Amino acid sequence: MSDDPDLLRQLTRIADALERLAPAPPAEIGLDRSDAFVWHADPDGLQPVDRVNRVDIALLQGIQAQRDILLANTERFAEGLPANNALLWGARGTGKSSLVKAVHAEINHGRKERIVLVEIHREDIPSLPRLLQRVSASRRRVLLFCDDLSFDSGDDSYKSLKAVLEGGIEGRPDNLLFYATSNRRHLMPRDMIDNERSTAIHASEAVEEKVSLSDRFGLWLGFHNLDQQTYFAIVEGYTSAFGIAIDAADLQAQALEWSLTRGSRSGRVAWQFVQDLAGRMGKKMRE
Repeated sequence: MSDDPDLLRQLTRIADALERLAPAPPAEIGLDRSDAFVWHADPDGLQPVDRVNRVDIALLQGIQAQRDILLANTERFAEGLPANNALLWGARGTGKSSLVKAVHAEINHGRKERIVLVEIHREDIPSLPRLLQRVSASRRRVLLFCDDLSFDSGDDSYKSLKAVLEGGIEGRPDNLLFYATSNRRHLMPRDMIDNERSTAIHASEAVEEKVSLSDRFGLWLGFHNLDQQTYFAIVEGYTSAFGIAIDAADLQAQALEWSLTRGSRSGRVAWQFVQDLAGRMGKKMRE
């Protein structure tokens, strides 16, 4: 390298200019910033959510038993008492993720020590250990939520999730609880389990390896398709809550026709029908 002092001064000025032009690293956001976050990996960071997209818990019909169990479990967690990780499984659109978000809001209502809801996307599951380091360093209690959790053939990231839930040497932090929703009770496709059985020396051990992931959840809450009367009750609850005035018989007839065109009855279908109805009637859906 040259010892020319003029060249060294020029290089120093260039380096200083480049440093000034480079953007400052983003400030790390802590869990005290909000009551809800979305976790993003690569780069790692918590994105605050100031307004959570949720439905009031009173509007969730047909899942009262699941609601009461999950509410009681979350209440114990908020109070610092033992509580179980929960897997909410079942048919699409039956209120699984809506219930998690509604329970979080209900638990925090009027509470001084509010719990934090952190959503992690399925594809970011491998970054869980890094997220848990942040959670364990916080004084706040964290409800970690993964919507539509499942694993495809050849995906071995479920093993890291098993360790996070219970089996790792450190275990999960005392201030964290994990809730997940899934269309599958065992989180694995049947062909994945069958393939493991056919290639394993001890087939039963391969199946146990897959099923044991679901066993890490102390609560299994099943959600199933609605009967017609419950579907009508959900529709009527929405129209009442949002001030949509319509004859009851006409409402049921339209709601039934809507469900037939969709081929199913669920809370999601009911919500989509009410949105369509409000739009056709020129009615804004107030908060």
